[in-house]
Amino acid sequence: MPPCSSGRRRGEKKAQGQRDGAFLDGALATFAGDVAADELSEGPSCVLAAVDNRQDKRMRSTVLDHDPTHDDLTVFLGRFKTAVDDRALALKGSTTDGSALYPEPIRTVFGEVRHQLCTFHVIKDLPQGVVKAVATERARLATSTPKLGRGRPSSTDKAARRVARQSTSMPQKIREVFHDRFVFVTRRLTPSERQRLRHLTRGLPQ
Repeated sequence: MPPCSSGRRRGEKKAQGQRDGAFLDGALATFAGDVAADELSEGPSCVLAAVDNRQDKRMRSTVLDHDPTHDDLTVFLGRFKTAVDDRALALKGSTTDGSALYPEPIRTVFGEVRHQLCTFHVIKDLPQGVVKAVATERARLATSTPKLGRGRPSSTDKAARRVARQSTSMPQKIREVFHDRFVFVTRRLTPSERQRLRHLTRGLPQ
């Protein structure tokens, strides 16, 4: 069967006119002044979008056949700013995720307009950083486990007996940190989970 031809061709002048005309007028009719910019990669394509940050309404978008660059974002944001200026609207602020793609094009196009990071993306990145830190600490514990000498330590050798206790307890501690790693990133802990967290972190760097 031949592939469906619908959607295979890019929008031409008529489609472009609809996007830049009535659709954009309607999207900007109640523009609150704050724009959120984001990119979504889908296979070989990437969609750049500008959304009304207050009303969750998409105002402009474009599709790229490659990963976005600073130049792509500068052109995209420049077109959006032109549409805002043509309608005598005021741009008060912009919101993006933590990607390094955005700060330079935003300064180039919007100047001194306030730029903030999306709270959702910041909160999403925090647990990943914490889990990575927990994994690093587990690796450090594994390498710091003391090595035992041959034979059973003498009952009079306190240092050797202390090393033996550490050598036995350290693998258990490593297993506990791995099994209960969720308590490090849970937003609200129950009393038992909070007690468990204190137990896991005893003697470890803050």
